[in-house]
Amino acid sequence: MSDPVPLDDAQLADSVLPAGSDPFVLFEEWFAAAQVGELNDPNAMALATATPGGAPSVRMVLLKGHGKGEIAGGGFTFFTNAESRKGGEIRANMQAALLFHWKSLRRQIRIEGPLTEVSPERADAYFHSRPYKSQVGSAASDQSRPLPERQTYIDRVQEIWAEHEATGKVPRPPHWTGFTLSPQRIEFWIDRDNRLHDRREFTRSAPDASWSDTLLYP
Repeated sequence: MSDPVPLDDAQLADSVLPAGSDPFVLFEEWFAAAQVGELNDPNAMALATATPGGAPSVRMVLLKGHGKGEIAGGGFTFFTNAESRKGGEIRANMQAALLFHWKSLRRQIRIEGPLTEVSPERADAYFHSRPYKSQVGSAASDQSRPLPERQTYIDRVQEIWAEHEATGKVPRPPHWTGFTLSPQRIEFWIDRDNRLHDRREFTRSAPDASWSDTLLYP
């Protein structure tokens, strides 16, 4: 049996996640680093929802708003078809969890909390900020529901495209909306070799409450 390789200073170093930090400020620092260091979609995040009976599901979505100005107490916003599977689960159980995994940076952030639907005005503004192609694709899609054949969807895309091409603007479907997660728990995770990872968890009881934090065993 070969001798074990000694642990190095980097693995044995103290936490670089300072106690008493503002997790929103720390998120902004990490997100800025991801926008530089993560090649593809640094705003991609796993969104986990569940039915009232507790059956979970998860998928990737894009973060479209974040910070203290999103909602009272701060939050993280995404947009979706509310008639999709995730939309139905959200409407039935307004709780969710988010996961950012920036593999290139070897960092993760987990966020959990209740959801609030954005205003129709904000949903309109974001929907119409998207490229015309994306507006058409979204309006044509009965997201998550059975599709007899792809040509059915393509035909609907072409019909909507032709109908609104002159204005370059598709009316937002009433079921296309957004949700903002108000975090009750945020965990920051930094990879270190040999599973000596660095983790700090921030929790609060309400949007206007102060944060508490603690290191976690890796």
